[in-house]
Amino acid sequence: MSAKNDFFSTSDVLQIFRQLCAGLEHMHSLEPPYAHNDVKPGNVLLTHRKGESPLAILMDFGSARPARRQIRSRSEALQLQEWASEHCAAPFRAPELWDCPSHADIDERTDIWALGCTLYAIMYGVSPFEYALGESGGSLQLAIVNAQIKWPAGPKLQYPEALHQFVTWMLQPQPSVRPCIDDIIFHVDKLISKFSQ
Repeated sequence: MSAKNDFFSTSDVLQIFRQLCAGLEHMHSLEPPYAHNDVKPGNVLLTHRKGESPLAILMDFGSARPARRQIRSRSEALQLQEWASEHCAAPFRAPELWDCPSHADIDERTDIWALGCTLYAIMYGVSPFEYALGESGGSLQLAIVNAQIKWPAGPKLQYPEALHQFVTWMLQPQPSVRPCIDDIIFHVDKLISKFSQ
């Protein structure tokens, strides 16, 4: 991805993202709420016809399950981490699924973390933490758990600061302060109004 037209416009990024949000909104509003658990660019079917906005469909629900889990022991925490290591792509996995406390309430906001990583990847082609894999002594897990996002530099890679802030808002390492899907949709709709062509 080196030429300017290899990147999506701000408007297309937001339209793609909004469609992914609609899929998660449906899952998160079920009773009980379900989490997709493997939101990542590889699980997004994208079609783009010339002159039309891209169409994005969230797919691969093989890891979906009820979102809310109470973890009340070290054994339960380790079981969740083991499950996540098999079902959630590492660069998009929420911090609480890497290092689950022995007393935690896990909910659908694990998908919000992955959604933030996916928005970054729609813009820049990689997750916000994959840089750690290329660093000497770098650790993907540490980069994720500490939410150490690195933003690419260069004139071809510029998106509005509002999009960077939006991604950062979703990538709160503490799930209790991470937004829910309704908050995300409200905000993305405002961004679409602001940046639509």
